[in-house]
Amino acid sequence: MPSSIDIARHVEWLEPDGPDGDVVLSSRVRLARNLAGFPFLTKADREDRRHVLDLARQHTLSGDLADQMIWVDLTETTGLERELLVERHLISKQHAKGDEPRAVAISSPDERLAIMVNEEDHLRIQVMRSGLRLSDAFASIDTIDNTLEQCIDFAFCPRFGYLTACPTNVGAGIRVSVMLHLPALKLTGEIEKVRRAAKDMCLAVRGFYGEGSDAVGDLYQISNQTTLGKSEHQILENFECEIIPKIIAYERHARQTLLKKRRLVLEDHAHRALGTLERARLLTADEALQLLSAVRHGLVVGVLKDEANLATIAKLMLLTQPAHLQRAVDKEMNQSKRRIARAQLVREMLAP
Repeated sequence: MPSSIDIARHVEWLEPDGPDGDVVLSSRVRLARNLAGFPFLTKADREDRRHVLDLARQHTLSGDLADQMIWVDLTETTGLERELLVERHLISKQHAKGDEPRAVAISSPDERLAIMVNEEDHLRIQVMRSGLRLSDAFASIDTIDNTLEQCIDFAFCPRFGYLTACPTNVGAGIRVSVMLHLPALKLTGEIEKVRRAAKDMCLAVRGFYGEGSDAVGDLYQISNQTTLGKSEHQILENFECEIIPKIIAYERHARQTLLKKRRLVLEDHAHRALGTLERARLLTADEALQLLSAVRHGLVVGVLKDEANLATIAKLMLLTQPAHLQRAVDKEMNQSKRRIARAQLVREMLAP
């Protein structure tokens, strides 16, 4: 249950010491799978969904997928508990809504693995890692996929590959994505070039919470959009070895340009953000994330040194989100009270 999730424990995918962690917050590999003999969820009735749920629970909890797996039946959770799972990137916003049978299986305590049941497909399997570690994530999810396939018959066509509810996932059924922190490209006005280039390469550029979210805090999630006709290894290699390294290089170049030509502006941006966080009495979630982004930028380029640390900033990026904040103070609050509690939490965590 979500109550067993320790919000004080830092999630692995936000740890700041992953490969290329100055730019890449996290890597995720996700597989879409459907059970043979059952209709897709757009055609499935409640009995079909319940049967899928029962089979998924049996095989995700009894299989050798992780040291420990916990099962969360989303129909038995509160809205706040579901939002907590969304904020931890364990379920999607879509999965948090509705009253149809649905659940998520989560590896505990690391939360590296999450298997959404009855989201858009019968199973959405995801593995997350900190920094640019797509190969590590893929190796893990490939083992998990093979383990599940020994006991579950997935819908598969020799001609097309794995069959999915959305045509863009047909084939390998794989989505790879990275969460990037691109403050310098935003400050230099170059971020739109990255958006256009990504669109030309048939990549999706989304915000912190994926589809339908805005890029608050200069955080951008970039992922592939199609899988048909491409192998898993082709998609992975293109993403990890070509596309993302180029974006990382663009961001680092923009950071160096700012340091050389607009250092005072950069210093002012970072120190002003830190000062606001240390003294503000009211903060919205988006405002806090934007200010934390500026401080993180200042830390990684060296214009802020002893004033804060990356681990604290990473933790605050999560704890200032609405559900985490309410869980931290152990009560639900309206928006006005959350603004007060959020500012107080930030001041306390940034205090020397």
